Formats: sequence, C-alpha cells, structure tokens
Amino acid sequence: MEIRRLTGADVPSLLRLYRQLSPEDEFPTEDAAQEIWQRIEAQESIVYLGAVEAGEVVSTCFLVIIPNLCHGGQSLCLVENVVTDEKYRRQGLGRKVIAEAIRIAREKGCYKVMLQSGCQRTGAHRFYEEIGFDGGRKRAFDLRLE
Repeated sequence: MEIRRLTGADVPSLLRLYRQLSPEDEFPTEDAAQEIWQRIEAQESIVYLGAVEAGEVVSTCFLVIIPNLCHGGQSLCLVENVVTDEKYRRQGLGRKVIAEAIRIAREKGCYKVMLQSGCQRTGAHRFYEEIGFDGGRKRAFDLRLE
C-alpha cells in the first residue's frame, strides 16, 4: 500500500471509489474524466492523493491551496472528496491520506486546513474530530448552482 499523488492512470479507479461516496451523482465518461484530469494537473495548487493497493485507489482526498490576503498573506487549504473503499475502512488509510494533505498544506505555508462533510455523516464527523479538526469553530454553508 502506498500513499501518493494520483495521476491520470488512476482516474478509472478513482471514479469507482467516488461512486461509493456519492452513488446518486452523475459521473463523466472516462474520456471526459481524462479531459478534466488534464485541467486538474495543469493547476499546481490542486493535489489529488490516494492510498493505492495493487493499482487501485482505495482511499483518497484532494486538496486545493488557496492564496489569501488575510492572516499575513498565508494561504489556506481546502480538502474535499474524502472517501475510503468500504472494504478498506477502519485500517487507518483515511487518516494517512489526510495526514499527507496536512503535511502538504504545512509545506505550502498554509495557516489552516478546512473540509466540509455532509450533515448526515456523523461517523465521518467523529473521525475528523479524532484527527484534530474542530467541528464547532466555524459553520460551513454551500449554495448549489444546479
């Protein structure tokens, strides 16, 4: 098992894993996903991470480093799409993938790491709090543009 940055070759297994996270979502075709991936790779501030076993992504998150004019000009980091394959849960993989995201955020000079989680995902909330995230300090809002 290795924790590493993902590449275009990982897109098919990444999409399979995302179907566990959001089974109700529509996903792009593999060709369209590869086109999107090319745009992602062109952005130095976006990093997709994964725990990879035998060529399959079994745990993942992605992070975006966002430049900021507050907090002395320190950037902030947003982590999204955190998921571990149901067959690999409770093995510490999510913890390792997020730890790597936090390490990169520190390396890039970020002053904080943020993530959002669906209100109904109380188990995930406990997990995030166990690894140091504070669910009571801020409140997140989103506006869907669909």
